[in-house]
Amino acid sequence: MGWTRSDWRAKPRVQMPEYPDADALEATEARLRRYPPLVFAGEARTLRSELAAAGRGEAFLLQGGDCAESFAEFSADTIRDTFKVMLQMAMVLTYGAKVPVVKVGRMAGQFAKPRSAPTEVKDGVELPSYRGDIINELPFTPEARIPAPAKMLEAYTQAAATLNLLRAFSKGGFADVHQVHAWTLGFAEGERAAQYRDMAGRLQDTLDFMTAAGLTAENNAELATVDFYTSHEALLLEYEEALCRRDSLTGQWLAGSGHMIWIGDRTRQPDGAHVEFARGVLNPIGLKCGPSMEADDLKRLLATLNPDNEMGRLTLIARFGAGKVGDHLPRLVRTVQEEGANVVWSCDPMHGNVIKSSTGYKTRPFDSILREVREFFAVHRAEGTVPGGVHFEMTGQDVTECTGGVRAVTDEDLSDRYHTACDPRLNASQSLELAFLVAEELQGRREEARAVS
Repeated sequence: MGWTRSDWRAKPRVQMPEYPDADALEATEARLRRYPPLVFAGEARTLRSELAAAGRGEAFLLQGGDCAESFAEFSADTIRDTFKVMLQMAMVLTYGAKVPVVKVGRMAGQFAKPRSAPTEVKDGVELPSYRGDIINELPFTPEARIPAPAKMLEAYTQAAATLNLLRAFSKGGFADVHQVHAWTLGFAEGERAAQYRDMAGRLQDTLDFMTAAGLTAENNAELATVDFYTSHEALLLEYEEALCRRDSLTGQWLAGSGHMIWIGDRTRQPDGAHVEFARGVLNPIGLKCGPSMEADDLKRLLATLNPDNEMGRLTLIARFGAGKVGDHLPRLVRTVQEEGANVVWSCDPMHGNVIKSSTGYKTRPFDSILREVREFFAVHRAEGTVPGGVHFEMTGQDVTECTGGVRAVTDEDLSDRYHTACDPRLNASQSLELAFLVAEELQGRREEARAVS
């Protein structure tokens, strides 16, 4: 293929820092190259096969987690709570879709963030933008905003610890389906969650039948364990290159920083550095598609990132904003169909729905998020294509960052527990409510397909 892990350095780069200390950067990269990879090639290949099933409608992708992981808020409880909510969401979606749910966290690597401007101004002072804890720091001081290469080492350490705990949770009994559903029943018992009780009750009946038939976690390990994968935007390419490893079985290159990496809407230039790096690794690749994505660029990206046209290799993550999906998604779907390309279609209803609240906080209305999801399903229904998954920024913590939902977070409530360093996240209750509503969409699609057949 004529590809090496450093070829991206000869391509135009955007959204990446300029490190003032070149020697410190070189020393950090050299140290990272000696570290073990965080994930392994076999895991990435397994995820590709599961995503291929999602692309065919035989599975469904649930991708979610932090907008940007924080060094300061890192804790076992934070990891556990987000993992727990994703398990609850996955169970509800599995019941609605009647297919396996592929669980992929925005975790153990989501440390860097693209920004709309390279600098920001406060009280007449202009400083470089905060780009995530792997690059610089949030406090608005000149010292904090200097890119520091050593932060990559701290990010690696936190990612390794996160993965270690996720593997323990996913295989150590924490994921028992009966326990997960018990947590979900607690949500459905709330006064304003009455509309979700019917589905929760039917799910309980199914589990009761399984228990009566002798299908329990004690005699069936699959009921007590899950496969859980990690993902992040591959934005900081010095970090990605340093953790890139050659698979001993196939000779292919693996992005050892996470099971799945994606290219953002701001870094998807067909001749750019980020596309150049991603095209050469065996991992499944995500590609964010916003309103500015043109058909010609999409065709070039399809050919570059998935030249063998393998299902499961490339996930197109649509992010347009509520009310705009119908203006953009149909033309991209038709472009993919014209090319005969095999892709997984996923909906990111978060990034196109950011507004400024009446109290001055950046937020995302729950109703807008839900509307974009429903528009995504409607387009695929009309085009006869498969809506393969959803992609949320969320947390297991009881934050108040997005408005609406059964807990009815208002603009005035945002200041109570607004903890995000970048973008507003769904809290645990909103995430689970959204899973119930997406499950209803999946049920409706399944019933339509059955009626047609």
